[in-house]
Amino acid sequence: MRKKHRLRLSPVRLIALGFFLVILVGAGLLCLPFAYKGQAPGFLNALFTSTSATCVTGLVVRDTYTGWTVFGQLVILFLIQLGGLGFMTVFTLISSALGRRMGLYDRKVLMQSAGNISLGGVGSLICRIIPFTFVFEGAGALLLAIRFVPEFGWGRGLYFSVFHAISAFCNAGFDLMGVRSTFSSLTAYVDDPIVTLTISALIIIGGLGFLVWRDLAANRFRWSKCQMHTKLVLTTTGVLVVGGWLLLLLLERNASLEGMGIGEKLLASFFAAVTPRTAGFNTVDLNAMSESGNILTNVLMLIGGSPGSTAGGIKTTTLAVLALSVLASSKGYTRVNAFRFSIDRDTLRQASSIVFIYLGMSIAATMALCVFDPVTIKQAMFEVNSAIATVGLSLGITSTLSIASRIVLIILMYAGRIGGLSFVLLFSERRSEPPIDRPVGKLLIG
Repeated sequence: MRKKHRLRLSPVRLIALGFFLVILVGAGLLCLPFAYKGQAPGFLNALFTSTSATCVTGLVVRDTYTGWTVFGQLVILFLIQLGGLGFMTVFTLISSALGRRMGLYDRKVLMQSAGNISLGGVGSLICRIIPFTFVFEGAGALLLAIRFVPEFGWGRGLYFSVFHAISAFCNAGFDLMGVRSTFSSLTAYVDDPIVTLTISALIIIGGLGFLVWRDLAANRFRWSKCQMHTKLVLTTTGVLVVGGWLLLLLLERNASLEGMGIGEKLLASFFAAVTPRTAGFNTVDLNAMSESGNILTNVLMLIGGSPGSTAGGIKTTTLAVLALSVLASSKGYTRVNAFRFSIDRDTLRQASSIVFIYLGMSIAATMALCVFDPVTIKQAMFEVNSAIATVGLSLGITSTLSIASRIVLIILMYAGRIGGLSFVLLFSERRSEPPIDRPVGKLLIG
């Protein structure tokens, strides 16, 4: 008898295929007559919105509140939640509920999807992701309800609170503030500490990664007991948030923050430093930012959040590893160390590859947008970096872009959600390296 051979995709390709199918289903639902308001969006705009929601980006071609019905908004919210958790997480929980046991292949896929370091503990991590997510989203919704319920009433206020809490925790950036003014995001709450700080906290918590929170909980927040990964993520995140906050406060004092009081400036600059970490909300006019503030925002967007989180970008650990490598090289060290641990060469090589891939895709896509549409380099680069890092911030050109440019952004959002390196691996066949030690060639660099 012939043995049956099952076609098994690599974990990377299975995850990519899963996201692709979810995006297509979401686009189909958004094309339904009762999903949109006014003129039909067309399949491309529905696909763009579905991709942006599933890839937790936040770039939109039509305002979420005025362009979609409650059904359409709920579809978008479901895609955000599914994209933030990872479809494999939801699939695994359903399978577990049905009594299906995980095999080695399933664990490899989940390790890739959830951002776990090893196969061990994948199941327990997955089981904790859902309650962890709902606890923080629920707490955020309750805090936002303090402001939204008195303003919009019980029904709409609670709905707005839940929607924005999920969108913030998943680093999506979708909002319903079109009820005030289309594409206004959270600009009406620039001086509101409840909304600003709650959204900021949800963005940071969601962007740290589930692995970090599991490690912190397991070690009862004792720094000395935490893994190197956790220490590196928290340190880098702290430096980026505080450093970005102070720099934006300095750079934007006479630009987007002009005319504000000191308290309002502190809130607005803090939020402006947090939201580029792939969230996509804004409380100030991004077109009013200074040139230096715009460049800093682009840098923060490309860095993004941490591995295994709801955020995109090259990730904080990638930046930290490269920075430590530069520091070690400047001191003449042959090894790169962090928190009394040594970082292996494979990790260093992978970090360099990730940065090169993101920069290459960013430059190529920026050039493409400038070819396809009459936009400036500043506008094109901002839009491209926002898409590839799954941020969602925009200088207001998304809805005016041509079909070709929108397709470019769709590809970038998709690549950013599954990871730049993973996206490249989709098109290459992984082969084992031949066991041959070749002679070392001399090469001058630098």
